[in-house]
Amino acid sequence: MFTGIIESIGNIGSIIRHNEDLSIVVNTNNLDISDVNIGDSIATNGVCLTVSNLLPSGFTADLSLETYKRTTFHSYRIGQEVNLEKAMLPTTRLGGHLVSGHVDGVGEVIEFKRNGRAINIWIMVPTQLKKYLSKKGSITIDGISLTINAIYQNVIKLTIVPHTLANTNIVNIDVNKKVNIEIDMMARYLEKLINVDRYESEKSSTVSTDLLERYGFIS
Repeated sequence: MFTGIIESIGNIGSIIRHNEDLSIVVNTNNLDISDVNIGDSIATNGVCLTVSNLLPSGFTADLSLETYKRTTFHSYRIGQEVNLEKAMLPTTRLGGHLVSGHVDGVGEVIEFKRNGRAINIWIMVPTQLKKYLSKKGSITIDGISLTINAIYQNVIKLTIVPHTLANTNIVNIDVNKKVNIEIDMMARYLEKLINVDRYESEKSSTVSTDLLERYGFIS
């Protein structure tokens, strides 16, 4: 679990391709990883990655085919800058919002404009995610916890303050850039609760009687 408050900007040191997936080496730069162990999680541009090996200047992580296809990682190259955040502790200040590191879709920057020392950014969100968006609600963009200032259909407006510009890779934003999006997890679970009867009906209609008998659900 994460907060969406970026701790450091790292970069992709190498990409090792396997048959159906790949491994990457992430250079963590000034991120303190002295308290990180193999098996710990580090959000990398909003994607929860499990540390498979620790290196003097970073870590190695494996990417499944699902992660590769669902996120912007399929377009990354060596040297790509990535936002980094270590998993939160029970004592961590929740400065952003609860972030799982499970990307829901890929968005696209369609416009950005300077607004004093800040930047306004408009991002087109996948249509299937627009029902989870709310004005002044939270959203995660490349691992950054941000507030939605306005919504028009499936386009959201975000304001990036100077501190965020100085401490994340969003300073390199450009039109047509693809970004990882994670919706507010409360919205995701709320939908499940509201539609639980429909989900249960769909589930029970696809389970065979033999399977239910085998596991003792019916006799």
